[in-house]
Amino acid sequence: MSPDIQATRLAELTAHEALALFERGELSPLELTRDCLARIERHNPVVNAFCHVDTEGALNAARASEQRWRRGEPVGPLDGVPGTIKDLTLTAGMPTRKGSTTTPAEGPWEIDAPLTAHMRKAGAVLLGKTTTPEFGWKGVTDNPLYGVTRNPWNPELTAGGSSGGAGAAAALNLGMLHQGSDAGGSIRIPCGFTGTFGIKPTFGWIPQWPASAMSTLSHLGPMTRTATDSSLMLSVIARPDARDGYAGTACPIDWLATGPRNLEGMRIAYSRDLGYVAVAPDILRVVDAAVERLKSLGAEVVEIDPGFDSPKATFDTLWHAGASRLLDGLNDAQRDALDPGLRAIAEHGKTLTLTDYLVAREARTALTAHMAEFHREFDLLVTPTLPLSPFAAGHDVPPGSGYVDWVDWTPFSYPFNLTQQPAASLPCGLDDHGLPVGLHLVGPRYRDDRVMAVARLLEAQLPRLTPQMARE
Repeated sequence: MSPDIQATRLAELTAHEALALFERGELSPLELTRDCLARIERHNPVVNAFCHVDTEGALNAARASEQRWRRGEPVGPLDGVPGTIKDLTLTAGMPTRKGSTTTPAEGPWEIDAPLTAHMRKAGAVLLGKTTTPEFGWKGVTDNPLYGVTRNPWNPELTAGGSSGGAGAAAALNLGMLHQGSDAGGSIRIPCGFTGTFGIKPTFGWIPQWPASAMSTLSHLGPMTRTATDSSLMLSVIARPDARDGYAGTACPIDWLATGPRNLEGMRIAYSRDLGYVAVAPDILRVVDAAVERLKSLGAEVVEIDPGFDSPKATFDTLWHAGASRLLDGLNDAQRDALDPGLRAIAEHGKTLTLTDYLVAREARTALTAHMAEFHREFDLLVTPTLPLSPFAAGHDVPPGSGYVDWVDWTPFSYPFNLTQQPAASLPCGLDDHGLPVGLHLVGPRYRDDRVMAVARLLEAQLPRLTPQMARE
């Protein structure tokens, strides 16, 4: 590629575009990887998206991919595409510290988690590990080991969490395919704050091993600049692995199949506030406009709430119970070194009774049944991803808000971890401060194809959101 094209295009490429250029011999995986590494070196000191960059490993993988493309023998559907893994997911040759000083620094780092292994087998070039709050416990990204992750749209603000590093990396296109995890909104929150796309697939379709402390609340999924690229990544990672004891049957979805040309015949429920959430007016303005686009694509949109009260108490019980397991095996010094917020909920989790836990499980089951009934009438539920704009980095809640913890300001996301439904955040515009707004798409369990079809169609109607930093 000519220098001018290299300067302008590489930072904007999608995974699909990169693969097409590889196939035509107009770009090499090594060129693209070098460009990504150079931009990581430039931007990461500002945003702290990466806690580990594997320069040598990435260049070696890119060289091997380059040779395969020259022979016309790509090893898999992601061959040569740069990507990242979250610092909660085991990755051979790279540390997985989970953002915690309580984890050992020496390794050995010899095992790939199933998702990591699927990415490698498909030929992806793994650039490094992205930052997370300590053990992924909250909706922003800062931790005692690696510090604060910041938003590329304004580094004074949070990128969200817990997959905030992946969100910041995706927004700056520091790699095209990024792995996130989501036990209460941890894919969708940073996607909403950074203007990127991410989906929490139906539980059980993306293998997760070792199991999360948050058990069956936790889903793995892709975070990318476009829904189309997430479809590509899902085609690789939504494959079973025997190590995942919670896994269901093999996913039957053809993620790369051509979707419908319009939304005629689809009935979509639109809830602006779930019936109990206070949402900023400029957020609603942007989301309302996106919903009008759904109507123009042929969907029947009915403004209706899904009909449940806030499940925060249920979620908190399960969340705190999961967090309590993180204290096991830690000495007093290690406990003292934990993020104070994490330690507080973990210690509260130790006080919960078996009855408390079982009551929460029963409430979760009831909510799951309620939403299954709701989706007998509606193909999708649409809401805002978040009720507010990104706020000051380094804070768990917006300063001066009166909120107690991160769950207070993420009311649209965690209910659907309880129900294990597929849920995605699609960038749909900018708020009054010029910051990204996300549209939340929630489907019935096992109908991730429906969520992705709507996302792909709608994103073609909307401008791609790119922070100024990515153009510098």
